[in-house]
Amino acid sequence: MKTEKEKMISGEYYNAFDPELVKGRRTAKNLLHSLNVKEYRVTKKAKEILKELIPNTGAGFYIEPPFHCDYGYNIFCGENVYFNVNCVVLDCAPVNIGSNVFIAPNVQIYTASHPLDAELRKSLENAYPVTIGDDCWIGGNSVICPGVTIGKGCVIGAGSVVTKDIPDNSLAVGNPAKVIRKLNQEPESKS
Repeated sequence: MKTEKEKMISGEYYNAFDPELVKGRRTAKNLLHSLNVKEYRVTKKAKEILKELIPNTGAGFYIEPPFHCDYGYNIFCGENVYFNVNCVVLDCAPVNIGSNVFIAPNVQIYTASHPLDAELRKSLENAYPVTIGDDCWIGGNSVICPGVTIGKGCVIGAGSVVTKDIPDNSLAVGNPAKVIRKLNQEPESKS
């Protein structure tokens, strides 16, 4: 029989008030308090806190506080990943971020979801993984919704709400975000 944590990570309905999950969120919140309040600047101690909070990162991982997440252990990053100020990652399911990814201020990445049925929603939650490929730039105030995959080499325009997968090398903008052109193509002339 699966634990509630195993159900959560695999996208099944789970009880968020399971003691193991409550403890995981409490641990993350304590580390975030140390990062966001006590340190606030990127110091040697802040880097130690981040390594404990988000252990699955490559070299050159950098977060500019404040930062918020649910667990931390479900965030997986390649090399040279940069989060600017005030980002939120609800990492109930895995968040896989490639290498050389720049995430602007106030970006929100959500894996957490809830049943549409009101009765079921009173006691259960679910989550779907988010993937961001290598060499992406996520513009400020963007929201990436549960279950979305953003391909490699993409740019997501500021303020976009990404509700569907974005193919490799695409510029996507808007609410909901739509691909407006491939990045390996020249824009059409306005003559």
